Amino acid sequence: MDQIFQIMTPTVLVVALMIGVFSGFIKGITGFAMPTILISGLSTVLPPDVALAGLILPTLVTNGMQAFRQGIGQAIGALRRYRVFLISGAVVLLIFAQLVTALSPAVMFTFIGCAVSGFAVMQLSGWQPNLPVRSARVEAAVGAFAGVTGGLSGIWGPPTVAYLTAMNTPKEEQVRAQGVIFGLGALLLFFAHVQSGVVRAQTLPFAALMIVPAVVGMWVGLQFQDRIAQATFKRLTLIVLFIGGLNLIRRGLLG
Repeated sequence: MDQIFQIMTPTVLVVALMIGVFSGFIKGITGFAMPTILISGLSTVLPPDVALAGLILPTLVTNGMQAFRQGIGQAIGALRRYRVFLISGAVVLLIFAQLVTALSPAVMFTFIGCAVSGFAVMQLSGWQPNLPVRSARVEAAVGAFAGVTGGLSGIWGPPTVAYLTAMNTPKEEQVRAQGVIFGLGALLLFFAHVQSGVVRAQTLPFAALMIVPAVVGMWVGLQFQDRIAQATFKRLTLIVLFIGGLNLIRRGLLG
């Protein structure tokens, strides 16, 4: 705990833990949005690199829970089916993750805010891309874009979810695929940011502690998944993300 309090106050830590519970709760209901909520929320009270470090381990653990919920066989099947997306995204993520510490906080806030609010507006407006036939080129391109956003901000969910939705992927398969894709992305992100210096002795204890509220929140969210209209909570989440994205853009442009 001493290492954690060297980089934040007790009050900031409590806020971070609350954000962790909320992000886990929404992920338990929708199957995505944890990194987006974490980076949007944590970046309002912590430096960008500490906020990014804080989302990596909880994202890794909760996506593992999601990917293996229907068993290892189903997870391996999803891994094979989306291998082009995964390979393309992994290569680009590892490259762009090394640019994090070279970017100014203003650029980071603006980039993350635009990605978050843009995705939220697209979904709230009801627009959905339609891709009736799978294309390796399209899958590789979307995977690469997800790698760019993932490497720079820890957020690769929006392009991934948009692609799976555009392919009219069945709900159970989509949630499972998101767990596999996001989980492997989180694993790569961890190793990439050990190399970049984002994950280091000072930030690792905080990242590990953030696993607890994320898992608790996800467990509660799973209990509510079948009882509460998912569309209502997804819309609420998108509204919160849009506001959070605008706040990040404000911080990036105005300081």
